[in-house]
Amino acid sequence: QVQWECINPKYKAKKKNYKNSGIVILNQCKIHKMHSFLDYIMGGCQIQFTVAIDFTASNGDPRNSCSLHYIHPYQPNEYLKALVAVGEICQDYDSDKMFPAFGFGARIPPEYKVSHDFAINFNEDNPECAGIQGVVEAYQSCLPKLQLYGPTNIAPIIQKVAKSASEETNTKEASQYFILLILTDGVITDMADTREAIVHASHLPMSVIIVGVGNADFSDMQMLDGDDGILRSPKGEPVLRDIVQFVPFRNFKHASPAALAKSVLAEVPNQVVDYYNGKGIKPKCMSEYESSRTLAP
Repeated sequence: QVQWECINPKYKAKKKNYKNSGIVILNQCKIHKMHSFLDYIMGGCQIQFTVAIDFTASNGDPRNSCSLHYIHPYQPNEYLKALVAVGEICQDYDSDKMFPAFGFGARIPPEYKVSHDFAINFNEDNPECAGIQGVVEAYQSCLPKLQLYGPTNIAPIIQKVAKSASEETNTKEASQYFILLILTDGVITDMADTREAIVHASHLPMSVIIVGVGNADFSDMQMLDGDDGILRSPKGEPVLRDIVQFVPFRNFKHASPAALAKSVLAEVPNQVVDYYNGKGIKPKCMSEYESSRTLAP
């Protein structure tokens, strides 16, 4: 059926010769399937999870118990709590469980030059750590070797992950999506460069999660999040899609790790779907998964 009469019940009751008030004719019909996050994951899309940790001097000397980086023998610090809560969820979507982990804002051996994207295992050729536990161990062992310094520049690490995400776009497939988790205690010093980097990354298969540790003023982070308005680069170019989620850890100090992870990762599934649907990229190897889903009782 491609046409329907529009019938007005009042006219029909009053007028004897009433046929209709017009006809609706369907000229063209297009079915556009919207794939879900689960479709992409079941189709083989891997979440590539990268961690970046703030080692600027504002965190305090790690040997001092007041420091945000203090390694307590029985109690994990806020950096570790946030890393484990988020990382343990993300690692379920990453088949090799190998996570690149970087630091920024510290002077690193042997020359003690400031770096904003150094591997915390000090292996620049292979910055990956085995599982979230591997990241925790690399973090704990690198702390005594660093000189906490500054400033708090996060654009270099966003650009580093964006480079990998950019190479992924050449495949034209939904095979790898990149999540960068940035753990930081303070105000960003390279705000203009960071905005530029996020606008660029919004065109790539990539999301940025920022967890604010400690009690600093995080109003800049709220701006990057873009929930209150569209984030723009210094030149005025808007983000293609909202890819930043900011969560202050202090809101979850007394909550369960699951509550933190849920809040931090809340927007990621939609960000994955928005990217691939926007590019017209379907999930890989859908047939087996779709057929099993269709036949399921």
